[in-house]
Amino acid sequence: MNTATKAFVQLHKKEDLRTLALKTPPAGVDLKQALTQIQGYQIAVKKMPTWAEMDGLLYPKHLSLEQCSSEHTALYKRSLMSGDTFVDLTGGMGVDFSTISSRFLSAVYVEQQEELCRLATHNFPLLCPSHSSIKIVHTNGLDYLEKMSLVDAILIDPARRDGGGGKVFAISDCEPNVMAIEDQLIEKGKQVFIKLSPMLDISTILRSFRHIAEIHVLSVKNECKEVLAVLKKEKTTDMAHTTIKCVDLDTVFEVEEFSFSFAEEENASLDPAMKLGNYLYEPCVSILKAGAYKLLTRFYDVKKLHQHSHLYTSSDPQRFPGRVFRIITVQPYNKDGVKRIAEQYPKANLSSRNFPLKAEELKKKLKIKDGGEVYIFATTLATGEKVLIVCEKV
Repeated sequence: MNTATKAFVQLHKKEDLRTLALKTPPAGVDLKQALTQIQGYQIAVKKMPTWAEMDGLLYPKHLSLEQCSSEHTALYKRSLMSGDTFVDLTGGMGVDFSTISSRFLSAVYVEQQEELCRLATHNFPLLCPSHSSIKIVHTNGLDYLEKMSLVDAILIDPARRDGGGGKVFAISDCEPNVMAIEDQLIEKGKQVFIKLSPMLDISTILRSFRHIAEIHVLSVKNECKEVLAVLKKEKTTDMAHTTIKCVDLDTVFEVEEFSFSFAEEENASLDPAMKLGNYLYEPCVSILKAGAYKLLTRFYDVKKLHQHSHLYTSSDPQRFPGRVFRIITVQPYNKDGVKRIAEQYPKANLSSRNFPLKAEELKKKLKIKDGGEVYIFATTLATGEKVLIVCEKV
């Protein structure tokens, strides 16, 4: 990138891309390259804040930025890994690699796209200035896997795009198909970390591999971002007893974690609430994704509203892995209740859980707009009664 283009990027990096694209750039400015870098910076501000604060980094095209890990999840993965030798078989943008490599004496970045290898060669000395044993290999990850020696940890992130660029979610449809190379992976890595789509069902993942030691369901600010399967050769997958860790990461990298197994959830008893308390609880999305519903009442002093509602209540405020609300009022779901809600709360954040109507349908019926400080949960109680619970966030 020439001097004029660098100056243009620095001057306009916070401006609207569409507006910039319509302008005639100054002499010497490569506008296409500048827009790629500005877009990369703007994504990095939200996804990789450390990258955004660093001058001189180069960003790839949008698809690689879209698919790369966030700094939050990369730091969490880093906390799981240690040893002398590490290989990232699908290096991509390099967020995971640049974050994790500092835990190892030597680290190898493998990437089949020449452009990404070129950017990695430029970026890694800036991102990892004290690490002298980083190797960048431009090749297919499967080819490298076949020839590589045993290492302490392998990371692989199968591409979730088909030949036409469309998104795919099934493990067997991703590239590479990690199910087909499981034996090779556990022969070459003492620990193997596979990044999978957050759309996948946890039981499907457990059925897909023979050597899963544990599964980590990662969410950032209550949005599920990825599922991480950890494979170890000495472990034989037991679906019922495999540890599933539900992790929610906030903006300062703190971790809220809840661990369980399907056997524990299956064997847990359920004593539903016969009446609502003063507080309502909504589990974080990673717990909802993993299916730890009954167990929450064992570890936290709360009661479940209904077997299928996945909302909880208590009389006094409790620490809870999710959102906590103070109940303002409860209205029955009937003509009068709907009328009172519509009159008193013209604006609210509406959720539907185990309820006949979806949120969008109910929103039209209540004639309310999105937003504000009020939260309304439409749900079913253990008695079978349909209610509208009006809350404020604690």
